[in-house]
Parts: sequence; structure tokens; C-alpha cells
Amino acid sequence: MPYEIKRFPYDGTIDADGHILEPPDLWETYLENEFKERALRIKVDDDGLEYLEINGTPSKFTSRGSLGIMGAMGEENLMPSPERRYADSMPFGACDASERISLMDQENLECVLLYPTIGLLWEVEETDPSISLAYARAYNRWIADFCRSSGGRLVPIAMLTLLDPSGSAKELERAVKDGCRGAWVNPFNHNRVIHGHSDHDVLFKKCTELDVPLAIHPTFHPYGTASGIFDWPPEGVGMAGMIWLRSIVQQALISFFALGTLDRFPTLQLGVLEAGSGWIGPLLDRLEAYSASITGKKPPVREYFRRQCFISGDPDETAVPFIVDHVGADNFMWATDYPHPDHPHTWVDDLTTYAERLSSATRNKVLGDNVKRIYSLDYTLPERRTEDVAAR
Repeated sequence: MPYEIKRFPYDGTIDADGHILEPPDLWETYLENEFKERALRIKVDDDGLEYLEINGTPSKFTSRGSLGIMGAMGEENLMPSPERRYADSMPFGACDASERISLMDQENLECVLLYPTIGLLWEVEETDPSISLAYARAYNRWIADFCRSSGGRLVPIAMLTLLDPSGSAKELERAVKDGCRGAWVNPFNHNRVIHGHSDHDVLFKKCTELDVPLAIHPTFHPYGTASGIFDWPPEGVGMAGMIWLRSIVQQALISFFALGTLDRFPTLQLGVLEAGSGWIGPLLDRLEAYSASITGKKPPVREYFRRQCFISGDPDETAVPFIVDHVGADNFMWATDYPHPDHPHTWVDDLTTYAERLSSATRNKVLGDNVKRIYSLDYTLPERRTEDVAAR
């Protein structure tokens, strides 16, 4: 572990968006036989750098050698190298369930909702609905198995694809029966149909029937920063891209208000993840004000959000504690993003500062109670272990 593990001072805390690093052979092992030849694979090029192979084709978006830094939170050296291999670079708890629980015990986390890593990379390049859904099914089977013996402390969240809403609805039902407590989709789809469109109603209907939430989680995206408007120089595109990804998630969220989706499905629970949360207050204000100026009627956007939506933010967001109660304390969560390198490893210090700015009632909701309620979590806490994980 490249950094000191600290213990968070507040009990009952839940990580709403942690990640795992999938085993390299996951898809070869869990895909149905008819798809095994088309499995996602990690291969090595002539320069010794690993690369991701998607449906038999080398990835163009996942740069060669970058898989080895997917679990580099807290490390200073993020340069690809032939010596830095994905399977050999996994930090503690990234691909081992017992290790993850041990790490959570050290950090005083009750449970964590788990999302993929390789699963965030491939759909940007795959347009075939059948193999996309097969990849998702394979991951969902594996993550359910990974979490199964954790007493509910490791929570599997199913991956779905908007390339096939009907197939995803069917897979959601199977995955929930297998133990998944919710689902997520990426911020785009190759059909170019915005998320809240009625073309996806079959999936929304299934979410409400099963009483599980659906979240939008950032992934690699097929369109570049300010595509068609600016040509970003390479040295600036990284920072621009992080902010731009938030705007994509915002557009997806807005579509549920603009297209009447939340009216059609008044019990649908909809979340936005890993895109920050400080922007939600001004966004809701602007949606209401703009609509009122055009139609003469102020739409109840804020009420819709409070009734049906939730948002997960980062521990290092300094402005969020001042808007949580204004927007709705029942709608906020937080996340570590462990072990991804684009978030700080100092989350305990940051989240402590965040939490101390909240009232005790609001703090309890944001740190854990909201996740527990929305995802209907039921878990047991064994006697806490105190071994020094950092020494392993």
C-alpha cells in the first residue's frame, strides 16, 4: 500500500461508489460458450506493453501500458511500463474480497457498492448489442460471486447496456435474483438515444418492478472534449476531459426531467455517480427558472429530484456541505472511487472535514443512511479486525 491507511471517525459510513479490478480471465471464464472466442482479453504487444482486446480487436481508446496503473491511487509514478502489469499491480483489496473487507475494517467503512474498472473501458468501442450484453452478463455473474460471502458488506451492482434495453431489462431481473442490488449504465449509447427517452422505458419499468435503483456512471466516451467545436491540445485535454464528462452526465440527467420520464415512472430511483455533486443545486435552479421564463409555469424540478434522484460526490468537494440541506439531505451520497488513480488517497481527511460541516442528522444521511435506504441494504457486521493492513 503506497500510503498510510487512516480510520474514518464516524460509524455507519458507506462507500456509494467503490471499484474493483476484474481478474484478467473474467470474460473467458464467465462468458457463455458461444461468446468465449470474442472475450475481453489483456494481451502484450511487441514492446512488452499490455493492451486491451475487445471482440478480437486491439482497443484504440485504452492506451497501451495503461492497464497497469488502474489501481495506482496514491502512487506518484503513473507512467506505463513493460514491468508494470495489470495483474501484478493490484493494490490491497482491489480483486480479493477478504482483503477488501479487511481494508474496510481498517477504514471504518460498513459496506461498499462495487463498480468495475475494465467494465468502464470497453463499451466506447463496441457497437454490437449481443456481445455488449454478453460482456455485461459475464461481469454481473462474476461480481455477484465476488460479493456473495461478504455478509452483504460488498454490494454488487449490475452493469447494463442501452444498446439493448429489452435485453438489459431481462438481465437486470436475472442479476437481481443473483444478488445485485441495483444497476448502472454509461453516459452515452451508440444508438444516440438520450437516456430518458421512451425507447428505454422497458428498462425503467423493470427497475420499478424490482424496486432497484438505476445510476449513470462515467465511462470512456466516443466523442472527444468539445468535439466539433475546439481542437484541444494534448497537454490540456486531460483537465478539460474530466470537467466535460460531468456535462455528459448532466445532459443524461436533464433528459429525465425534460422528457417526462419521472412522471411516467414515479417510483423510479435514478442516480448520477462520479461526476461531483456541487453542481446539482445551480442546475436545478436553472432548469426551473428557464422553463418558467418560456412557459410561464415553474416546473417542480426540485421536487422531482428530491422524490426520485440521488447524487454521489467526492470527499474533496468543499462547497457541497453548504448546499446539501438546501437541495435535499435525502439525496446525497459520497464515494472513495478506490482504487482508481484519478481520486486522492486522502479521502479520510477530506471526508472528515466535509462531515464536520454537516448537522448530525444530515451527516448520518449523507455518510450512509441514504445508500442503505435507496439500495435496501441488509448486512451484518462481524467483530472488527485490527491487523495492520498497510504492513501486508
